[in-house]
Amino acid sequence: MSGHRTWREVAVAAVALPLVITLAVLAFAWPAGRLAPRDLPVGIVGTGTASQHAVEGLVHKKPGAFDFHLYPDQQAARSAIRNRDVYGAFVISSHKITVLQASAASTSVAQLLGQVGQQLADRATQQAAERAATGMHSSAKTPKTPKTSKTPKTPTVDAKAVDVVPVATEDPRGVVFSSAVFPLTICAILIGAFVAMAGGLRRPWQRVLTLLVACAVSGLGVYTVAQGFLGALPHDHVATWAVLSLVLISISATAAGLIRLVGPPGLGLSAVLMVFVGNPFSGATSAPEMLPKGVDYVGQWLPPGAGAGLLRDTTYFDGNNGAGHLAVLALWSVCGLTAILFGHRVKGEARGTKTSAPASGELLPALPGPGAASPIRRHAPAHAHAHRHDGDD
Repeated sequence: MSGHRTWREVAVAAVALPLVITLAVLAFAWPAGRLAPRDLPVGIVGTGTASQHAVEGLVHKKPGAFDFHLYPDQQAARSAIRNRDVYGAFVISSHKITVLQASAASTSVAQLLGQVGQQLADRATQQAAERAATGMHSSAKTPKTPKTSKTPKTPTVDAKAVDVVPVATEDPRGVVFSSAVFPLTICAILIGAFVAMAGGLRRPWQRVLTLLVACAVSGLGVYTVAQGFLGALPHDHVATWAVLSLVLISISATAAGLIRLVGPPGLGLSAVLMVFVGNPFSGATSAPEMLPKGVDYVGQWLPPGAGAGLLRDTTYFDGNNGAGHLAVLALWSVCGLTAILFGHRVKGEARGTKTSAPASGELLPALPGPGAASPIRRHAPAHAHAHRHDGDD
């Protein structure tokens, strides 16, 4: 028997654990290694020839990378950026390209749009030079060209970036914001595990109340560090604290609910779901539209991704486009809290720990003192009577 157990443990150590580690690395490394724009919503200001050429060039060079939205003027494009309809916009004219971006939405996307704007400017400059060279070649064949004519100067197209919604000055690269998602997930699972397995919390409402208080206090602590110490969440202080607390509640309630429903395996299930799927698929370090197709949708339906999106919407964009993220977090929170209220842990609580009632005909008063007649009366089992009759015969 011990030999079979030894081989099972060897198999777990040699096969199962390496497989889990490999899948975990794949879950984190694959999305990060395949970052690229996929239907990234951006704006184009104007419908002139220069704008049309720019769109055609981007579609030809990067097919499927951008989802273009046309706006009549720069003010409409800025409003669309603040409303979270697009990540940025290109204002294109014959001599200048202005890139409207929002580093608060994603620093990586803002950098990408800046690079694309510079590429458009270089391409426009090259085309202008080619047209100028063609014109010079045509004029050289004309015999009436005056000798005193000067070589025309090749026009250049400049690119300029304007940050419509900038990230906090204390966190210019947005690393504090993005790096806070992972520890939030881990700590929320720890809160859920403690609440689910704490022996002193015997009533479901006690577990729910303890979880809510712990998440609210933890959210305040996270906000104190992220804003009070690092200055990374500069706007809408109360709303930002509430979002942090809601993110913790959605994850911790899910973990606690799974543990109450299926026992200790629920802790591993919640860790896999939130840490190894939710975190790498959240798009917190870039944007959901920069992740591989399908991964972005999965991530936004899990609390880490929805929480990161709602935190951005609340902190920098006045809550615009945050309704969907809020609904996802609320759904996970309600399901988790419901599981805590009506779920149970394994065997002991499922079957109950009540003392069994005495059998019929038994009297169980207090034990008598020495020498006293015992008042306890018990019916002998049927097989005992049978043995007694056999002895008499």
